[in-house]
Amino acid sequence: MTRTMTLLIGALASAAAQAAPFADPTRPPNVNTEAASGGQGALAGPRLESVLIAPDRRIAVISGRAVSLGGKVGEARVVRISESEVVLQNGDQRETLKLFPGVEKKSIRTPARRADRSDG
Repeated sequence: MTRTMTLLIGALASAAAQAAPFADPTRPPNVNTEAASGGQGALAGPRLESVLIAPDRRIAVISGRAVSLGGKVGEARVVRISESEVVLQNGDQRETLKLFPGVEKKSIRTPARRADRSDG
């Protein structure tokens, strides 16, 4: 009887552990859930989620939808896709969507090398 109870408790604990929802760290946050809860992550416009650049095509995933160069996002047209950003144009207005909006690329400056002078 004790052995049966131990096996039953072990099986239930194993099933509970396997059913636990684990967050995927590579999955973009659900904008709709955040907007409904009034979270800080709620975005007003389109959001760049991923970029695919191959020799024969360029595709961006914007707000969950794959869009090719020249394709439309709402009323705007995709006019440029690079490794880290997409440019949308709607009439005279241009909007740049960045893959990592909180990250700014900076160049590192190295000091100029001085030639050693010899006084001899």
